[in-house]
Amino acid sequence: MKAVILAAGYGTRLQRDVAADSSGRFAHLASTAKPLLPVGDGALINHWVRALNASGAVDCIYVVTNALHYAAFEDWAAGYTNVHILSDQTSNNDERLGAVACLQLAVQHFKIDGHVVVIGGDTLFKEDFSLRAVKERFSDLQAKFGDSCLVLSYQCRDEETHKYGILEVDSDLRVLRMKEKPLPSETKSRRACPCFYVLSKKSLPLLATFLEEKRDSPIEDRDAPGQFVSWLIPRKPVYIHQISGRFDVGNLCSYVECDLYFREKLQNVQSYMV
Repeated sequence: MKAVILAAGYGTRLQRDVAADSSGRFAHLASTAKPLLPVGDGALINHWVRALNASGAVDCIYVVTNALHYAAFEDWAAGYTNVHILSDQTSNNDERLGAVACLQLAVQHFKIDGHVVVIGGDTLFKEDFSLRAVKERFSDLQAKFGDSCLVLSYQCRDEETHKYGILEVDSDLRVLRMKEKPLPSETKSRRACPCFYVLSKKSLPLLATFLEEKRDSPIEDRDAPGQFVSWLIPRKPVYIHQISGRFDVGNLCSYVECDLYFREKLQNVQSYMV
């Protein structure tokens, strides 16, 4: 199994907050890609690489970034033997390809033909999350349904449904549909879906189909990876794996909260997410 970490975003909200901060405390974060932000004892993305390697979940890690941050990621990856960096060749947010196109770029460039773990490069999970448990759950599903995929789910508050893709599932935890940023009154579900998916090798050819269908659509219709998952649900069996929550580094406030947790509250760095 391979891992693709999506890291081609430009962090516009975070960089706006850093530029607007008058204290100067966060000046060192200026122009830093979100996955390379210092979180606890190292870069945010370090936590993923350490856990992916320690868990044995994957044998190779591919990181898709942009031309602006490519050199920084190359420098960072020099410390790892199984991490490879790919640029999407864009230089600013207006040029962005979108996460689904970046995933397809990695699949084509690295000739990936097996199962893939897809990870949002600006996301970390609470300490109950385990890559080994995810791998076991996916293996069980594959034994029953060879084309099944797996996504994560955690309970969000009523007032948060409009921020996330919300999953509606049946009694077997198979996803029936994903509602994109619904009002609380539009669904009874509070199952938020973060950017972490295990896509079966049989689902990978559908990336090209999705992008072809959305070719003339606005970038917003094919930017977030959840758009592909929502489209995939009626076409392949998609199941959930439940976790307690996540850290989503979207702006300066959420970054500070995440960094503080990893500096002061994380119980065991070495076993985290393994």
